[in-house]
Amino acid sequence: MSDFLGMAAIFVLAMVALGLVRVLWGPANADRMMAAQLLGTGGISALLLVAAATDASALTDVALVMALLAAFASVVFVIGGARSGGGAPGREEPT
Repeated sequence: MSDFLGMAAIFVLAMVALGLVRVLWGPANADRMMAAQLLGTGGISALLLVAAATDASALTDVALVMALLAAFASVVFVIGGARSGGGAPGREEPT
């Protein structure tokens, strides 16, 4: 069973690496933030899979802290967008 969980963690990390392309070439800041949230979610799921495969409870704690930080990052992004222009974050005005 631990072999299956390890392979699943590797698969999740490979998909997260593909999601990195969107972070680098996203057309707007909101797209980049959503891709960063995807990367965080994939990292959390990989940590949880490895924790289940190796019975390492410390990795579960690290995954929970990462999930909490990801939620705070989203809130800060939205608040920062509301303060800067009143519009949706990442929506630049055409010049």
